[in-house]
Amino acid sequence: MSNKKAVVLLSGGLDSATVLAMASRDGYECYALGFDYGQRHSAELAAARRVAVDLGAVEHKVVKLDLRVIGGSALTDDSIAVPEEETSGIPITYVPARNTVFLSIALGWAEVLGAQDIFVGVNAVDYSGYPDCRPEYIDAFEKMANLATRAGVEGKKLTIHAPLMKMSKADIVTRGTELGVDYSLTVSCYQARPDGAACGRCDSCRLRAAGFAEAGLDDPTIYAGHR
Repeated sequence: MSNKKAVVLLSGGLDSATVLAMASRDGYECYALGFDYGQRHSAELAAARRVAVDLGAVEHKVVKLDLRVIGGSALTDDSIAVPEEETSGIPITYVPARNTVFLSIALGWAEVLGAQDIFVGVNAVDYSGYPDCRPEYIDAFEKMANLATRAGVEGKKLTIHAPLMKMSKADIVTRGTELGVDYSLTVSCYQARPDGAACGRCDSCRLRAAGFAEAGLDDPTIYAGHR
């Protein structure tokens, strides 16, 4: 087994599953990290467990948070509807500071593990306008990580990898398929049913479907009402 360790943020969706496969391909011992943060689409937690096992993660840890206490997002506040039409600007599905919270906890686990690499599936091409999915943000977080940790101060440089950053959704699907990702295990829908069936109408569903179509591959997503 490799002695290179990496913490991989794993939500259970298409992008994070692909990143886990890429990190594994690159020879890392992968420690998958997910979050039960009060998200409306909690079916992704079961999907993450399936993906972690299927792709051979050394360990899969789920940290429980409750971002519903601050709300501000359709994913954490049941009184805010998930939009089913395209919107301009930063969408209401943006969860305030979510990636900063998640990466900070990943950073702490990486220090404990002695890992110098963290992988995250953010994307600036097909992303939905989220400010914490931009390359400038990842660069800034990496700089902060090396200033704010014992590992960084002692010269053990920490690197935040965002290998999907400049890839289209079609590129991601194609690459993941080449790496053997079983996308039938994943859940992308923002309002998926408990069994993982997708709505087919939210922004995440539209991006996923378009990616498979453009890649010329079958999308294994199961849609609510079409079983």
